[in-house]
Amino acid sequence: GSILFGSGYVLLAFLRADLVQRWGWLTDQQLMDAIAVGQFTPGPVFTTATFIGYVVAGVPGALLATWGIFFPSFTFVAASNPLIPRLRRSPWAAGFLDGVNVASLGLMATVTWQLGRAALVDGVTAGLGVVAAVLVFWLRLNSAWLVLGGALVGLVTKGFG
Repeated sequence: GSILFGSGYVLLAFLRADLVQRWGWLTDQQLMDAIAVGQFTPGPVFTTATFIGYVVAGVPGALLATWGIFFPSFTFVAASNPLIPRLRRSPWAAGFLDGVNVASLGLMATVTWQLGRAALVDGVTAGLGVVAAVLVFWLRLNSAWLVLGGALVGLVTKGFG
């Protein structure tokens, strides 16, 4: 959390690399479940960290994960706030931030691809993915409705079938 730049979704690349691939504390499915739960809260990706902490180590893990994701970032922002006006005028800093923005987009695209491959396991999930993308991009539907709709479709097709 202390070096995160860009959208909170950039964090997913780091979470997957460490928690799923390096340490094996979570499966891809558990990470996707954590992200889905986080969609119902303000700051969904950061709230995902609390859920992951709980999955890994119960209530103490949830508390530590929440502290670990918010405190370093808060401290960094508070300390760097006086420097922001000067940084905005610097061509060097502007170039740096442009590069970081592009790298952040690359990270988000990579994790989207990796988690998408794990989530789209059959025709129903692939169809749901297409419908969700259409609803987000063209109708700007809130992600909470998409998660609820996906849960309902999953329950009807797999829970009762």
